[in-house]
Amino acid sequence: MTRVARYGKLVAQEGRGRELAELLLAAAARLEDEPGCELYLVNRQADAPDTVWVTELWRDQSALQAVLEQIKGSPETAAAMKLVAAAEMIELDHLGGKGPA
Repeated sequence: MTRVARYGKLVAQEGRGRELAELLLAAAARLEDEPGCELYLVNRQADAPDTVWVTELWRDQSALQAVLEQIKGSPETAAAMKLVAAAEMIELDHLGGKGPA
């Protein structure tokens, strides 16, 4: 099996970027001890304060699928998604890739 990298761009409702980022980090806290998750980054930039970028690196596809279900059902994720105006998640061949053409 091969590693799976995902890159997400979530646009918060106006003025809610910081709150969204904090909720996403809370939702991801449970991944710290998950052996299938090798990297989870949540990033905001000053020039786009309501856009939150998420980068994930997983050991393999089965590790990603197993953990996605428990994250989707978490109270933190439910609260975060109420703040999202638009979202896009792309699976990359590797970190730094450009995703599907």
